[in-house]
Amino acid sequence: MAAGNICSVLVTGANRGIGLELVKHFLAKATPPKVIFAACRDPEGARAKELKTLASKHPNLAILQLETTDEESVKAAAKKAEARLGGSGLNLLINNAGVMPPCTLESATAQDMLDVYNTNLVGPVLVTKAFLPLLKKAAHASQQKGLNCTRAAIINMSTVLGSIEKTPETYFFMPVVSYRCSKAAMNMLTKCQSMSYKDDGILCTAIHPGWVKTDLGSQQADLTVEESVTGIMNVLCNLSEKHHGILLTWEGKTLPW
Repeated sequence: MAAGNICSVLVTGANRGIGLELVKHFLAKATPPKVIFAACRDPEGARAKELKTLASKHPNLAILQLETTDEESVKAAAKKAEARLGGSGLNLLINNAGVMPPCTLESATAQDMLDVYNTNLVGPVLVTKAFLPLLKKAAHASQQKGLNCTRAAIINMSTVLGSIEKTPETYFFMPVVSYRCSKAAMNMLTKCQSMSYKDDGILCTAIHPGWVKTDLGSQQADLTVEESVTGIMNVLCNLSEKHHGILLTWEGKTLPW
């Protein structure tokens, strides 16, 4: 990283797509984190097979069972992470887990909206709350000055589809109303976190990964997972106080809320 090397990172939704690719990129760094926590809902399921193979080859990769919408599951994962860190804090939390089901204004039901909101917003709230003491510990123990990912950071995976200002440019291309509303709320969460945690030395930033060829993004998307995550990793390397509390693209460009 620009400011040094990250010692520990946690990625939610790490069994596939962008989350899995982030884990691979961290493992492939010249100086990888001492601990990489890959969190997913079902570590024993078929979708976690590749993640388990990676963990068998890399002792610094720890898989955590974590259902982001289940507070007890989140708390249990935080306790396991704390034990693995052995008194050290957590440098980087990436709230990546999310869903994007088809949803229009006409088709949306109350349950549709609540289910997506629960996963895409309430989940990151619960995860951040549970891991906040470890993030604060890392920030306070760091010799780094200012805000950066080496010291302590919360990265919320958001989207341009959650940008109210950009909606006229993207709405008819991809309405997905429940997803848009949940990510607009996540953008507000990021801003609130940036106000609350700045004095603790914790950087808070939202990142739009682009339209990516994943189960969530579709195979017609513009970017491969590799292209998106390579860009995201470069962005993480260069984050500083000027990026605190804003929404960035995978290329490092600022997006309006």
